[in-house]
Amino acid sequence: MTNENFKGRDFLKLLDFTSEEIEYLVDLAADFKKKKQNGIPVDRLRGRNIALIFEKTSTRTRCSFEVAAHDLGIGTTYLDPSGSQIGKKESIADTARVLASMFDGIEYRGYGQEIVEELAKFSKVPVWNGLTNEFHPTQMLADLLTIRECFGKLKGIKLAYFGDARYNTGNSLMVVGAKMGMDVVLCSSRKYFPDPALVKQCEEIAAKTGGSILLTEDPKEAAKDADVFYTDVWVSMGEPDEVWQERITDLLPYRITSDIMKLGKENAVFMHCLPAFHNLKTGIGEKIHEKYGLNEMEVTDEVFESVQSVVFQEAENRMHTIKAVIAATLGYQK
Repeated sequence: MTNENFKGRDFLKLLDFTSEEIEYLVDLAADFKKKKQNGIPVDRLRGRNIALIFEKTSTRTRCSFEVAAHDLGIGTTYLDPSGSQIGKKESIADTARVLASMFDGIEYRGYGQEIVEELAKFSKVPVWNGLTNEFHPTQMLADLLTIRECFGKLKGIKLAYFGDARYNTGNSLMVVGAKMGMDVVLCSSRKYFPDPALVKQCEEIAAKTGGSILLTEDPKEAAKDADVFYTDVWVSMGEPDEVWQERITDLLPYRITSDIMKLGKENAVFMHCLPAFHNLKTGIGEKIHEKYGLNEMEVTDEVFESVQSVVFQEAENRMHTIKAVIAATLGYQK
């Protein structure tokens, strides 16, 4: 397999890719990471330009795309929530056709999956999903690279996700775990389980790869012999403040603590796609403390700052894996 297998393709969700294609992108990211660490330039896409549409802001996604593009010799134009008329004064289809006439690739981070799918439908250049409500494929590649760095493999790894499993992170972990033959456990209150149709689809994929999907309300069952403990914020960007009380009541039993971590394997790691509310050093953290008396949310500070935590290695890997996606789809030649 070479980059020719990816040239001109969109990167919208990992359901669109085979296990072998996903592994190839992780391998390419690992190669880019090694080259960067050794100071080997990879700027072979000079003269190319990409547009970055951010209807939802992000530190990691924006920095990852901009640094990855710069390393490849690509120029970037950042369009923040106020800098794009997508879906407001200009239709998604028209936006896609305008940007595709000026840029070599388009990244979209925002709301419904249908938006990035429509962008791709009307764009003649590759479109990359930086995050939608339903899927977060670039994060998943970073997670796979991190897990492989920690354990030397993907197949057979048990990943236990705790918290709200209905949206992009829970959905995407289930998809990518099934694709790569991992054992994925989603642990939450039943009302926070993902869409049954997607669960069934992932179970069918896992049956072919040797992986498995399990949904449970029992944290101890989920944690038993886990290699990877994973969580995410309880309230997603754009949701109203009033949902906090409900989420805290429902999800507090699924906070990742040192006691839960002890139920996993001795060399288990903790992962989080960030940002994390693990102390009172954020504005939201202070508000939650004042209103609900909590010092920590989805993970305790003890776990977040422990030697088992690989969250910053995981965050760095966003850049390397995004570089792989950009390079492969734009026809980078080694």
